[in-house]
Amino acid sequence: MNKLNKKLILRFSLMFLIVVILSIVINTFFLPRYLLYEKKNELAALTTQLETMDTQHLIHNIKPLENEHGVTIVHTILINNIDLLNDTIIDELRKKGITLSKFWITAESVEKLNENKMVRKIYNQQKLKSSFLVTFMKKDNMIFVIGESISHSTETVAIVNKFNLYIFAGELLLLIILSVLFARQIVQPLAKIQKAAEDISKLSFTKVHIQTGDEIESLAESINGMSDKLEQAHLELESKNENLRTFIANISHELKTPLSLIKAYTSGIQDGMDDGTYLDVIQKQTDDIAKLVNELLELSKLQVDVYQKSEFDFAALLHETLQKYDLAILQQDIALSVHDSSITNSAVIADQQKIEMVLNNFISNAMKYTTNGQIEITLENNDDHLVFTIRNSITDDHLLQWDSIWEPFFVMESSRNKQLSGTGLGLSIVRTILQKHNSPYGFHIQNGEISFHFSLPTASQDIQKASR
Repeated sequence: MNKLNKKLILRFSLMFLIVVILSIVINTFFLPRYLLYEKKNELAALTTQLETMDTQHLIHNIKPLENEHGVTIVHTILINNIDLLNDTIIDELRKKGITLSKFWITAESVEKLNENKMVRKIYNQQKLKSSFLVTFMKKDNMIFVIGESISHSTETVAIVNKFNLYIFAGELLLLIILSVLFARQIVQPLAKIQKAAEDISKLSFTKVHIQTGDEIESLAESINGMSDKLEQAHLELESKNENLRTFIANISHELKTPLSLIKAYTSGIQDGMDDGTYLDVIQKQTDDIAKLVNELLELSKLQVDVYQKSEFDFAALLHETLQKYDLAILQQDIALSVHDSSITNSAVIADQQKIEMVLNNFISNAMKYTTNGQIEITLENNDDHLVFTIRNSITDDHLLQWDSIWEPFFVMESSRNKQLSGTGLGLSIVRTILQKHNSPYGFHIQNGEISFHFSLPTASQDIQKASR
């Protein structure tokens, strides 16, 4: 039996014992008083009823009234001789089986009766272990005595309490058994939840299946939801840690080669081996390092930068950006086509400078990796969004781990040739900018082609929202 079982049984038993003790105390001290109080009220109600009745009618209906209300009613002529009056009433009571050891009507009571006042008395019959509760009432010249015998309840209450103790003992045993069964129904699901929580704390994201139809089931569902979210967060954290390790390894690789070359050529200059080209090599490697550092700083800045969104013509920005690549496209003999004739609205709300960086990265990537010298760009309206798509052909050799294509230093060129792959930060910059814009984005590979896409809300949509 676990601790929770013991606590539940102990507390149920304690509550039951408190109820038992209260019951005995109430029976002993308050029950006799309550019984007497009820009898007085019943007798008072009866005498009030009798007071409204005609004297002769009352005399003729004494027997039915006694049977109906369980009382004794006697009557006699009200006389001033106290002794004779008492003897007469006692004799009348005796005739009806009521024998009293203590009973006396005082002169004071007779005086009140003559004033048409009711007199209520209780006579304690100690030897008979009872009391006689009586009301004296005067009607015309008659005195009516309405009385009821009340047994002393002390011994009766003691017997009742003793009998109740036996009942309470049985009930306590039954309560303990039921408590064990009831506690087990509560504790077993809680034990499962505890086990699941322990497993989760050990990074084993298990689930618990409980169907109790109450708050315990709701707790289990909450635990399962927490387990799913923690598992997802753990996987994301592991992924980020892996990306961080890869990032550190990649940046180390990116810096190691130029630094080694700089060191080697610097040593060559010191040894007098310079043929006039060493400084050019050092300058080139220094420029590569500076470019890498600048892009890292740019990526870091983009993650915390405040974006200045405004309305601008996306199609016009695209054509302006493409003009910068006219010479390179001509030199590489690339056929670039833009399909934007079907768009009806090219005005978008975004940070124009940041979106231009996105376009530059997509276009330069397409020019580096196209295998057939063809690039296709499409603009189209989709509901209240403008969708940009750029497509070019690739070879399977270019794809190493395409599921990590948005990660820093990911390159599609396995040789990592700088003239082809660049720094590998371009798509990470793109992802950061588009995420900051809450812009849907992605890529798709099919039939030897890769296409990148993203969308921005058109200006008319933002204007409609602002007017609501």
